[in-house]
Amino acid sequence: MENELKDKKNEDVSRLFDEISHKYDFLNHFLSFGIDRSWRKKMIKLIRKEQPLEILDVATGTADLAIYAALYINNSHIRGIDISKKMLEIGERKTGYLNLRKQIELIHIPAEKMTFGDSTFDAAMVAFGVRNFECLECGIGEMLRVIKPGKKVFILEFSKPRGLFKPLYMFYFKVLLPLFGRLISKNRSAYSYLRDSVIEFPDDKDFLKILEKCGCSNASQKRLSGGIATIYVGQK
Repeated sequence: MENELKDKKNEDVSRLFDEISHKYDFLNHFLSFGIDRSWRKKMIKLIRKEQPLEILDVATGTADLAIYAALYINNSHIRGIDISKKMLEIGERKTGYLNLRKQIELIHIPAEKMTFGDSTFDAAMVAFGVRNFECLECGIGEMLRVIKPGKKVFILEFSKPRGLFKPLYMFYFKVLLPLFGRLISKNRSAYSYLRDSVIEFPDDKDFLKILEKCGCSNASQKRLSGGIATIYVGQK
């Protein structure tokens, strides 16, 4: 029964992102006031320090993070995977327009069932995707399996801010974001799902414990924009 529920989540998430794929990039930038671009670039700067050649981008979506990696990390080859075919189709159009198809390969496959061999990649990354895994620990475990010993996983995800800013942020996130997302995407459930998945996600120290449980050493975090988002890093 547990496996059936996990499979259903994968199907539901895939269908949801297929339905909003045509508005996904616009809404990402609009609803974050464009800050999401700087968050991705900050993570790419961290990854670039490792000088990786073979990079895995999990839950690549429309390939935004993969494109940043291709543009900013010299001689890199990126394989991006996702469960939404329509998101990948948009990603293919973007990489084609930028003449990056030789550098970026997009593959329709879930994070928990990768077909890559052990120790294939020099780095694995994911932006705003781990909370959509049908099995969080399975997906992270697969990311660790396919990177080489001593290499790192980089995870960018929404988190919950602290202090006086938190009530204002939670009002925006719980009320305004689902409203704007629904009006623009014409999908009643997509941005309510986003809200709920972020609120339920085990962020901060709880997520660091999960990384350690999955086999990461030296797990660390870098909070961004007052804690709205966080970059997590773990070493195999």
